[in-house]
Amino acid sequence: MGGRIWWLDRIDDQLFTVVNSWIEHNCRLCAAPVSFYHHWRGHDYWQCSECHAVQMDNQHLPDRESEKALYLTHENDVNDPRYQQFVSPITEAILSQIPPDKIGLDFGAGPGPVISKIITEKGYQTRLYDPVFHPNISVLSEQYDFIICCEVIEHFHQPAVEFARLKSLLNPGGKLFCMTQLLDNSIDFASWHYKNDITHVFFYHRDSLNFIQKQFAFSAVEINQRLISFTN
Repeated sequence: MGGRIWWLDRIDDQLFTVVNSWIEHNCRLCAAPVSFYHHWRGHDYWQCSECHAVQMDNQHLPDRESEKALYLTHENDVNDPRYQQFVSPITEAILSQIPPDKIGLDFGAGPGPVISKIITEKGYQTRLYDPVFHPNISVLSEQYDFIICCEVIEHFHQPAVEFARLKSLLNPGGKLFCMTQLLDNSIDFASWHYKNDITHVFFYHRDSLNFIQKQFAFSAVEINQRLISFTN
């Protein structure tokens, strides 16, 4: 999910430099201007003036190999009750809101797709996609009744591109279930543990989620602590 935005690959290097400079000073979600927010261990962070998201500086975004190396240090045992409890907000939402005959996509499934395991045992069908661990792009040519994005959206280098893609993958009336930690004014960013994972590069505010709902024409967004649900 790093590197150039897809359409930047089609322009020459001189124009890329100009456009990239513009992006550097604008929000990667809503394109509004950003201002310096925080510096931590060699990483600069900027906050959007409109949707109030906080993003890691483009120059400091980790490359794919660095991301993979860190992901492999995570303990993602699908049979671990603590891991199952951690993802339970999404699991319980699917089991209570989605009939088992519906087909879902676990987007950014990672090396331990625990939610897919749990709901598959309940009769659901899910496809797995992850650019590192399940790079089967053929699943991105289908549409789904629900999409799982558990601890994924904070990793998006280009969230506007990714949310446009997720929207396009949903059937009418479908649900996008996301889980992440939101940033608000009560959080001291300097001591906030969530930023300490260098693959967490984009932090959402409630205003960011409201922007996503309107910009990508979701009919509704519901925010329940870590659980964010978009309805198509």
